[in-house]
Amino acid sequence: MGIEKSKYKQEKEIFKISAIEAIIKKALVCRLGLSDEENPYIVPLSFGYQDKTLYFHSAAKGKKIDIMRKNPRVCFEIDINSEIIKAEDACKWGMRYQSVIGYGKAVLLQSADEKRRALKIIMSQYSDRQYHFIDKEIQKTAVIKVEIEDMTGRQSPLNFVKISRELKKH
Repeated sequence: MGIEKSKYKQEKEIFKISAIEAIIKKALVCRLGLSDEENPYIVPLSFGYQDKTLYFHSAAKGKKIDIMRKNPRVCFEIDINSEIIKAEDACKWGMRYQSVIGYGKAVLLQSADEKRRALKIIMSQYSDRQYHFIDKEIQKTAVIKVEIEDMTGRQSPLNFVKISRELKKH
């Protein structure tokens, strides 16, 4: 295949940042990938997105927080519109999807104001309603900020036209 991208890969790639962000805004779950000294660890999380930054909340203690403190380098994956495409021939089965994969560095937010702002961004992913956060709850919640260094979008060529129409609605 060489250095040049195959035509198949080019058909799958999403180039416009607005289209990638539309996928992120439509998603319900973000899978955060971490790596400790021996094994990778991936966890599905609720999240928020704004200005090329992801936000997550968590209990203040636990495996992902422990791993993150040792190695703040993370990756993430988001997908929407997943659907199996059946066929008579097993080798012709396929999958419709849109996805985003990216990389960044995780930081645990410390100040109550930073956490409050991030929690509002997370809630805006799922609701238009404005929420108030109690200081006591904010203090015991870990809030993770991931500034995205690189991300790419992909979609199945099986439903390029259908997906393109859906993205134009958003």
